[in-house]
Amino acid sequence: MNTKKLFDTLHLEAAKVVVGQTDVLAQPFITLLAGEHVLMEGVPGTAKTLMAKTLAHLVQAPMNRIQFTPDLMPSDIIGTNVFNVATSQFYLRQGPIFAGVVLVDEVNRAPAKTQAAPLEAMEERQVTIDGTQYALPDPFLVIATQNPVEYEGTYPLPEAQLDRFFFNVSFVQLAVKSPKIAKNKN
Repeated sequence: MNTKKLFDTLHLEAAKVVVGQTDVLAQPFITLLAGEHVLMEGVPGTAKTLMAKTLAHLVQAPMNRIQFTPDLMPSDIIGTNVFNVATSQFYLRQGPIFAGVVLVDEVNRAPAKTQAAPLEAMEERQVTIDGTQYALPDPFLVIATQNPVEYEGTYPLPEAQLDRFFFNVSFVQLAVKSPKIAKNKN
């Protein structure tokens, strides 16, 4: 299947699930096909998470969700080496970054050190843990979300991180007028 046909199919199928956000449906799929990453902004309830889950389902990629919080550590994202007492050896405990689609929910809720953890993954499709590089799956897409209205308890994204996103997509809050939208909201 050529890229245009694949895009059209994905877009059509997503429109059946993510109702009312037709202006922003294309960007996440373009981002995926370009091998890039997307930042989605919108108040709670605007289908950002639903869009991420739908995209992962349609491309049959495993998805992990990482809820960014002020106490989240970089090792909680990329993983860490853990010592096994029985074997007296270290083994890699992969973090949730090891997935085809990674939803970084409320990316601006974590401090800069934690926000920086996915940067290598986003740029190089790999992570380095204790000096060893580990490849990430293909496809690999980071979908980050943030609420543009709340500023208390948030940390602005630095330019280096904003540059990693191919699109910054704004999801709008919809008035529930359509029976289909009302049904999907319940």
